[in-house]
Amino acid sequence: MHWSTIISLDKSFFSEKEKVLVANQGICASTFLFDSGVHGLRIKNNYGNVVILPYQGQQVWSCNFHGRELAMKSMFSEPVATSEFLKTYGGFLLHCGATAMGVPSEKDKHPQHGELPNAPYQKAYLEAGSDEKGHYISIGGQYHHMVAFNYNYIAEPLIKIYENSSVFNVSMKITNLKKTDMELMYLMHVNFRPIDNGVLIYSADCNPKDVRVHADIPTHIKSNPDIIKLVDFLEALKVNPELHHTLTPDLVFDPEILFTINYKADEEGNAHSMLAHPDGYASYISHRPSELEYGLRWISRTKDEDALGIVLPATAEHKGYTAEKEKGNIKIIKGGENVEFHAQAGLLIPYDAERMENKIKNILKK
Repeated sequence: MHWSTIISLDKSFFSEKEKVLVANQGICASTFLFDSGVHGLRIKNNYGNVVILPYQGQQVWSCNFHGRELAMKSMFSEPVATSEFLKTYGGFLLHCGATAMGVPSEKDKHPQHGELPNAPYQKAYLEAGSDEKGHYISIGGQYHHMVAFNYNYIAEPLIKIYENSSVFNVSMKITNLKKTDMELMYLMHVNFRPIDNGVLIYSADCNPKDVRVHADIPTHIKSNPDIIKLVDFLEALKVNPELHHTLTPDLVFDPEILFTINYKADEEGNAHSMLAHPDGYASYISHRPSELEYGLRWISRTKDEDALGIVLPATAEHKGYTAEKEKGNIKIIKGGENVEFHAQAGLLIPYDAERMENKIKNILKK
């Protein structure tokens, strides 16, 4: 039987003591406040839990299934109440954009990855229901962004978690409320935790054209004598990108390495990526290249951070507004119209991981 009910959230529902707000068979949602004062909402199902920040970017801060934390390691033990990207960076999933995205160049004025990552959402809600896949709880909201003579749009993300699944659905809808065109950039920044000796498996042909490493290094990094190993690795990846597929501890991802990947989709339009763990489980993400045509991969393994963006689905590359504008990578939303982006992320158990690996191999045979 299909049914659903909507519960509007209010900040008064959140306190220092965590309390259950909604229960729906094998899944429930509870509210709490971090010590930093940031509002947290935990959705717990039969396999683990996901913590979302309903009023700060609707970020997925942490994601823990089958006893393993999937979110990156960072210097932040909890989110910080700030709008600055790097002053509270450690979440599992962040929406980036929408007026600009990427690392700003000297020609840009926008903040890193735009206004969405820590946007102050004016509305947040829960939906509890049941459909053909089982009982679920969703969290969504609205962020209304207005700048006179420039922007007037609404961002509406949605996270949908089922009672018996360790993979959840995520979407973002952007609606242009102006009567004139809106320029759009968007990136879904999903930061998994690397697993030593894990193997990257994904639906793209692995060659220098389809898995292209970005080998440019900022000037201030080149002066570091420890960077020689990174430069040598980047040069090797230009010719043999498959060298990064097995995350052995000796590989150099300090401070970071980025790729642009040309993905292939299955018959339903979904591209698939996974990090196969040595014990058979797999970190997993899927996206639709027809919606987000650029598949960016970001890996950073330093003494303080450990992060694997298996794929960051995006409308453009990561160079910032001006560079992507020059390349023709800025999208347009007509006045009164909207666009929507979809993905799935989470953890596959060994049986499902094996099936997904076979599915990816079949996609690559076509």
